[in-house]
Amino acid sequence: MEEQVILVNEEDVPKGQMDKLEAHQKGLLHRAFSVFIFNSNRELLLQQRALSKYHSGGLWTNTCCSHPRIGESNLQAAKRRLKEEMGMDCDISYLFKFTYRAEFADGLTEHEVDHVFFGLSNDLPVINPDEVETFKYMDLEALAKDIEHNPEAYTPWLRICLNEVVKHASTAKTKNGHTT
Repeated sequence: MEEQVILVNEEDVPKGQMDKLEAHQKGLLHRAFSVFIFNSNRELLLQQRALSKYHSGGLWTNTCCSHPRIGESNLQAAKRRLKEEMGMDCDISYLFKFTYRAEFADGLTEHEVDHVFFGLSNDLPVINPDEVETFKYMDLEALAKDIEHNPEAYTPWLRICLNEVVKHASTAKTKNGHTT
């Protein structure tokens, strides 16, 4: 059975469920999450999506992102996918959500209420090659400059939420003063 997404209204209230691919073909609003993991040098762990992904293959994006399953909280889903995609397990915290719509050349549309989580880890990822091509760390200033000069190399959701991520990263601190 195809993986299901949770269809929602503009207030993120569930309206039903649908096969993931069908929801993306129809451009229906659904729930998603994005995880941003920073190291103690305040660098963001980015992944390059696997070339085989059904959309945005080869593009750089945040540490991991996906959709919660039916009956799964956003936090549970985010921790699950962080482990599945990046082989990492760390504490993460919810910071904000945003809604966006992005159409792709292949006819698919991402239309999501995206819940954003931050975490801190110095562990190196052990990537799942079905999901991730490679990874790198970048500080947010360098990332913002690179997105400005090479927007086509990055996923739309990362480009859309980056300013808000930067704002939260500058205020989200751990006890030792590092960004979470």
